[in-house]
Amino acid sequence: MNRPVELFPLFAGLETLEGVGEKTARAFDGLGVQRPKDLLYLLPHSGVDRARKASIREVVAPCTVTVEVEVGAHFPPRTKGKPYRVMVRDAVMEFTLVYFHARGDYLTKLLPTGQRRLISGKLELFDGIAQMVHPDHVLRVEEAEELPSYEPVYPLTAGVTQRLVAKAVAGALARAPDLAEWIDGPLLEREGWPGWRAALLAAHGPQGAADLAPTHPARQRLAYDEFLAHQLTLALARATLRRQKGLPTVGTGALQARVLASLPYAPTGAQSRALREIALDMEAPFRMNRLLQGDVGAGKTLVALLALLVAVEAGGQGVLMAPTEILARQHHEGLAPLAAAAGVRLELLTGRDKGAERAAKLRDLAEGRIGILVGTHAVFQKDVHFHDLRLAIVDEQHRFGVAQRMELGAKGAATDTLVMTATPIPRSLALASYGDMDVSVLDEKPPGRKPIRTVLVSTARMDEVVAHLRQAVAEGRQAYWVCPLVEDSEVLDYASAEARFQHLRAAFGDVVGMVHGQMPPADKDAAMARFVAGKTKVLVATTVIEVGVNVPNASIMVIERAESFGLAQLHQLRGRVGRGTAESTCLLMYQAPLSEGGERRLKVLRDTEDGFRIAEEDLAMRGAGDLIGTAQSGLPRFRVADLERQGALMAIAQTDARRLLADDPDLSSPRGKAARMLLWLLDQDRAIRLIQVG
Repeated sequence: MNRPVELFPLFAGLETLEGVGEKTARAFDGLGVQRPKDLLYLLPHSGVDRARKASIREVVAPCTVTVEVEVGAHFPPRTKGKPYRVMVRDAVMEFTLVYFHARGDYLTKLLPTGQRRLISGKLELFDGIAQMVHPDHVLRVEEAEELPSYEPVYPLTAGVTQRLVAKAVAGALARAPDLAEWIDGPLLEREGWPGWRAALLAAHGPQGAADLAPTHPARQRLAYDEFLAHQLTLALARATLRRQKGLPTVGTGALQARVLASLPYAPTGAQSRALREIALDMEAPFRMNRLLQGDVGAGKTLVALLALLVAVEAGGQGVLMAPTEILARQHHEGLAPLAAAAGVRLELLTGRDKGAERAAKLRDLAEGRIGILVGTHAVFQKDVHFHDLRLAIVDEQHRFGVAQRMELGAKGAATDTLVMTATPIPRSLALASYGDMDVSVLDEKPPGRKPIRTVLVSTARMDEVVAHLRQAVAEGRQAYWVCPLVEDSEVLDYASAEARFQHLRAAFGDVVGMVHGQMPPADKDAAMARFVAGKTKVLVATTVIEVGVNVPNASIMVIERAESFGLAQLHQLRGRVGRGTAESTCLLMYQAPLSEGGERRLKVLRDTEDGFRIAEEDLAMRGAGDLIGTAQSGLPRFRVADLERQGALMAIAQTDARRLLADDPDLSSPRGKAARMLLWLLDQDRAIRLIQVG
């Protein structure tokens, strides 16, 4: 399927626009503009009031002013390097235009003495005398119409001026065809949005500052177009996955009942609800693609195990994959007693399994004697075969993108996929990153988890903190001491951890251990094992402990230079304590003075333990790209849409995209054809290929 003919002019070279040569076209690349269509989405970020005034007396300098003047005498500089001055007079007052390094012949032509001109620029007072240095615009009176009363200001890059962008944008707008509407009629009416072409003209022709706000109907509409194209792509990926037949996996509930009977508490309402959603998906004849999102300590592990047992009850197998070996071991230890209660064989497979032992495990796996396998990505090596894999659970999804999810699905013939993340993600971001998935949320804490007391302490009080810690260790408590992140350098992180380790070792003796990213995995595991066993009382660590480590006896978390961490990270680190019966404390040590943002982050953390509230706050403060770490976020790059301010539109777009595809899977209805046009327009060719596959 080829690009529609109507869009050809918008996808031509930039040089085809009037006033854009080869060199300028190359300069535009700095703004991410390669074709006329990109100019449509290069929106002005501010504007300048160029409304006409009769005289400069009506304004208060310094400000931008537009007046009609009569040109008076020219005063070329007497000595080199001095400015060239031109006297002008408006209806009431006289003032001076000032030019530096200007050629006299150019200025006499631009501003001929005795003639009238419209000038616009920044008026300033210099020793009480009004002057305008290098006016932005000098026009003949008959050309005055060319100057809008409110002039949009565009982002610039080296080699591109405002005038050039404005002219190129005008050329691109002239090529924008009238396209059929792809937004759902009732939605368009309810929101009062303009049509596509009208929205572009309004966004590029603001009449005042209010027209530049993300809440303006024209901008809302263009943002919605981007969200809709993105959600259509994800919905198509989801539909493609659903067309791949799954095996209906129906549990009997027998093994799950044994596990629940062995627990000292009942599952929370959220856990039961999530499990019901997962079980229904597994029963369906197509493949599950679900995200299980839970806050720190919301009990994802239990839900995961019960889901794996559904697979075993149905005569199949399940696999749980973790991003690191430490986490895989931990899952294995956490699940072992539960699997034992159910009478199901659970095994661990990591890169460390070698030789005969590994071969025996692989044989048992292939012959179906192992019900549940826990491992790292090593479970996807060529020689690993399952007898009947029904469910794959991936922990800590944000280390994976949509593409890897698709590969994962290819391993089992009809494997259902459940992804778990302990990072609460605001709804708009979850939809942007995981819009192809169905989402279950665990938003209740299991009974018995005590609140964690969070305290802010300045680093100046280091000695008090160490004394407090000495007291706690003497009482048999355990503590984490997390060292600051140093400019993304593992070597420096290591140095800062090493220095703190030596300092605490001097204070407490050999009950202090250390783990950091530079250590060989075996040493890291050994250090963790000593801490878990209680031989080490204080564990100095870099952020390697951010995810998943579970030591119920550890009840103190000290985070040094807490202001250098992001909110989500601090929330994850704090979640490492408060897992046992003891009252837990988290000390956020900061270096004074705190920046405004740093202070706001630490206070949010002190005031709430709700991961979703923290994530929303994080999004508002940092922006979407930083929140998931831009490099691996897989977040789409939107030109107009702003996830922080317009995120609510994302949910509408997801519902709309899914509904459109349910009614019209190959996009052949009038609205479906219009939606294809949108996908071409916003470079979602991948989506168009997915329709063809279908």
